[in-house]
Amino acid sequence: MKLEAYAKINLSLDVLRKREDGYHEVNMIMNQIDLKDEVTLTEIKSSIRIECTNPKVPTDSSNLVHKAYSIITDKFNIKRGVKIKINKKIPMAAGLAGGSSDCAQTIIGLNKLWDLNLNQIELMDIGAKIGADIPYCIMGGTALAEGIGDKLTQISDFSDKYILIVKPNIDVSTSDVYKNLNLNDVKNHPDTESMIRAIHDDNIYKVANNMINVLEVVTMKKYPIIEDIKKKMIDKGALGSLMSGSGPTVFGIFDDYEKGRDCELWFKKIIKDVLFTKTI
Repeated sequence: MKLEAYAKINLSLDVLRKREDGYHEVNMIMNQIDLKDEVTLTEIKSSIRIECTNPKVPTDSSNLVHKAYSIITDKFNIKRGVKIKINKKIPMAAGLAGGSSDCAQTIIGLNKLWDLNLNQIELMDIGAKIGADIPYCIMGGTALAEGIGDKLTQISDFSDKYILIVKPNIDVSTSDVYKNLNLNDVKNHPDTESMIRAIHDDNIYKVANNMINVLEVVTMKKYPIIEDIKKKMIDKGALGSLMSGSGPTVFGIFDDYEKGRDCELWFKKIIKDVLFTKTI
């Protein structure tokens, strides 16, 4: 069974407050893009075996895919095994939810492979036990995430918009970014309601003007290259540019295919992970 695990970008990301349990209350809009890993599930006699085309991806119990297998086999008392091969195309530690998306497709795949007949809500509940982005990756499309990222609302489709992805050669820890976030340092918060209206109207210009990610105050301070990439994208014709998630990936949104391609070629001369794609 071969499944497609799509990456996501944050069109906006707001942090409202830090809760007593240490988690942060967020308000963010996510959209999947046409950049994907391939996850292949093959039944074996017992246990789980993970293989990945990227040697940096762990294949032990620390992999989210392994956690999904453990939760499902425990919950439903399943003694069968599975080999999971991940053909990795989404950059790691990039703020693009690659690992979460692989895990989401594993949950969906095991549900089909083992005829568990779970509905989407039940699949998302399993995902929520593993990671904050996984329920969204199961749902897909364009969505508003609230709470700790667990309250999801599907919003209007915002597909077929040209997106340039640039990931500088640095890895960012999401937990470190949130740990170092001081909300007093945040001067601009996104207007989430305006963003939802702009998406509903399919207005790429208003979406581009409303793109704000409050985590930039932390990640850009440590890695100024992120701000440099954003500025260069705007110079090269992007309508707007933003860091996705906790970074370090930056994306630009374009209304012109040729400008997007020209910008991609410019960045490819200096950065390895560059991809011209679109929203789905």
